[in-house]
Amino acid sequence: MEETLHQLGGILLRAIPTFLIVVLLHFYLKFIFFKPLQQVLRQRYEATEGARKLAEASLAKASEKAAEYEAAIRQARADTYKELEQLRRQLQDDRAAGVKEARARAEASVAQAKAALAVEMEGLKKNLAAESDALADRIAGKILSGRAA
Repeated sequence: MEETLHQLGGILLRAIPTFLIVVLLHFYLKFIFFKPLQQVLRQRYEATEGARKLAEASLAKASEKAAEYEAAIRQARADTYKELEQLRRQLQDDRAAGVKEARARAEASVAQAKAALAVEMEGLKKNLAAESDALADRIAGKILSGRAA
């Protein structure tokens, strides 16, 4: 048993330089290879993450601009519809005023024609009355002259 322990001690003693070489290789690779590699990967991640965040910000800004544009279009349409409604009302009012004016002129013309007709009728009535009196006198004169003969 003692010999086994002695051989084991010899194996361990010969393994120490290999262990030290592995430990040194570990630290060497860690500082020379893996640390710069991690820095490059971190920088790449930050760059891609920054670009992604920048793209998201641009997308959000574009969405905001599109919403503003839509709101401006809706407002412009509403303003246009209001102006059209005002123009339509104004045209209706102008048309109603024109109809009212034409009706007033027509009523005045009819009243004037009625007055002229009434004056003419009065003249004709007087003329007819005068003629009927003259005709009645002539008829009466004929009837009377025919009886007397």
